[in-house]
Amino acid sequence: MSELSSQPAERIHHGACNLCEAICGLEFKVRGHEILQIRGDVADPLSQGHICPKAVALKDLYEDPDRLRRPMQRIGETWQEIEWDAAFDLVATKLAEAHQRDPDSVAAYLGNPSVHNYGVMLTSGQMLSPIRTKNRYSATSVDQLPHQLMAYWMYGHQLLVPISDIDRTQYFLVLGANPMASNGSLMTVPDFRHRLKALHARGGQMVVIDPRKSETAEVADAHHFIRPGTDAAFLLGLLKVMLEENLLRPGRLSAFTDGLDTALEAIRPFELSVLAAHCGIEASHIQTIARDFAAADGAACYGRMGVSVQSYGSLCQWLIQLINLATGNLDREGGMLFTEPALDMTHGPAASKPGSFGKHHTRVRQLPEFGGELPVAALAEEIETAGAGQVRALVTIAGNPVLSTPNGRRLDAALDTLDFMVSVDLYLNETTRHAHVILPPTCALEHEHYDLIFHHFAVRNTARFNTPLFEKAPGTMHDWEIFQAVGRRLAEKLGQPVKAMPRPQQIVDMGLQASARRLSVQTLAEHPHGLDLGPLKPTLPERLAHPEKRIQAAPPQIFEELARFAAALRAAAPAEGELRLIGRRHVRSNNSWMHNSHRLVKGNPRHQLLMHPDDASSRGLMDGSTVRVRSRVGEIQVEVQASAEMMPGVVSLPHGWGHNRGGTRLGIADAHAGASNNDLTDEQFLDVLSGNAALNGVPVQVEAA
Repeated sequence: MSELSSQPAERIHHGACNLCEAICGLEFKVRGHEILQIRGDVADPLSQGHICPKAVALKDLYEDPDRLRRPMQRIGETWQEIEWDAAFDLVATKLAEAHQRDPDSVAAYLGNPSVHNYGVMLTSGQMLSPIRTKNRYSATSVDQLPHQLMAYWMYGHQLLVPISDIDRTQYFLVLGANPMASNGSLMTVPDFRHRLKALHARGGQMVVIDPRKSETAEVADAHHFIRPGTDAAFLLGLLKVMLEENLLRPGRLSAFTDGLDTALEAIRPFELSVLAAHCGIEASHIQTIARDFAAADGAACYGRMGVSVQSYGSLCQWLIQLINLATGNLDREGGMLFTEPALDMTHGPAASKPGSFGKHHTRVRQLPEFGGELPVAALAEEIETAGAGQVRALVTIAGNPVLSTPNGRRLDAALDTLDFMVSVDLYLNETTRHAHVILPPTCALEHEHYDLIFHHFAVRNTARFNTPLFEKAPGTMHDWEIFQAVGRRLAEKLGQPVKAMPRPQQIVDMGLQASARRLSVQTLAEHPHGLDLGPLKPTLPERLAHPEKRIQAAPPQIFEELARFAAALRAAAPAEGELRLIGRRHVRSNNSWMHNSHRLVKGNPRHQLLMHPDDASSRGLMDGSTVRVRSRVGEIQVEVQASAEMMPGVVSLPHGWGHNRGGTRLGIADAHAGASNNDLTDEQFLDVLSGNAALNGVPVQVEAA
């Protein structure tokens, strides 16, 4: 037989990318275990053939020689492979010992990729529940916590986040978001560029508010610079104009809304001139935007991460909801609508917990829990501070908080003091290098998947079940198998009953059948391109999760925030030479581990500090030179790039870089190290109400190195 004829036959496989929120449909051409081609699936009802560079990099992830495939144990500074059973027994023994000394001495952190992986979402609790610790953390509190808090308070469930009806809106107002680079983010919207062209074709417009002229701002009808951390002033200004000019028309929403008049009256005392001066946007521009928004036949106010990760993030998200509600654009075609996902986690038998707030607090700073999790900005001090409940053991799952949480250097040092740490992770990275044991799961192409979360945030109702592209290799384990194995051993050591748990596919199947659309895994498997379940439509008041089916427009806690903000309007001016730091996104980057793909880091460097040319010139800085950037908590050195896309007085550094720290196994990332913006962000700088980290608007000084 010839060599050619002995080769495996080529095959075509359809699935979806789960590296970001866009969940684009993909078509794979495969021969044996070799990926020959990845391209967009034109038959996917949501993405319709769109693809970005991250999806193509799935090949790099699958083939990555740095990716761990066997359990690793650290002895001193040396790593060695161990057998799965030995690893499970060691982890269960160490966690049980810590739990028996003090249940709250064990902490857990779940990183952003957890939300993109239904195995983690559905089964990580099987490993963590025997521990019964209050010290649970996740990437939520460095991201979208204010969104979820307002959804919980106003609509009754943390996942009831209204979604911009981008395909029918006439006026799209965007704050702190860059959907051209991020494909939405809490607005699952593949191929944003195409949808924007359609908006313009029907005579609509997009207005962007951002301290940087981002990729989205570049294609907007209007862009206005705003001082970092002052979005609340702009939003209050919009409402003030609408109030004074009698532009508010809640319409039918009034019949099932409580507290709207109270909320609006609390805004009336603010002065437009003061608000405009504070945010740096002229009063006349605020007036124009308010009038155009109120007059549009369908308008959507959308604020994303840049709005949430600031010192008044919760206030901003409340004001955004209030603008959409008070203008009658909530639950309206072309405005903001709620999804009706096939597996509904907000209503019915498959519903998750609606949320909670302030049931307990961190020991040191008394920061509040939300949904059973504490703000991760407190993790380092909870490890460092002696006393009952001091964290002495840590579980991390798919996370790299050393690079992704504020004052990462402090956390880096704190992790070194732990008695025991275990990481469920694909990589030996800047965080997992501190672990005593790493348990690596299979990668995304080796297990099935249903997107539990992002169907709740999609601009169109769709459903898709991904079957694995490849069978897992011998001697490897899926994440859910790891969680079940450790959880079973841990329960036995703690004398707790061992429960038989279904695999994730079974849980999803039960959830699909229990939800209103009555689908199943089998039904979805018969539609490999996904099922189109139709456009978003008005669903209120039925879709509200409050028992009385009413919107709560005036959460009592928000009025303290309004008072705090009013005081901030009279605050002292910035220090001499002080700049404000913000983050930024790039279409080729989402999380720190993506920097280990050659195709995602090739080309011009993307990790420089961006600075307005005037700010650079006044400091005698040349393009490409190395600068020293200092904040209250730390200092970094990084290459500077002068850019007119920056607002004067503002500098920008992307998230997730800062790799070459030693002790990691990320060859490509180490060669493109960059600097971590979270070596500058401040764990004391928070959205006070929620405890969410304020990563934008951090005061810094920049000088020649």
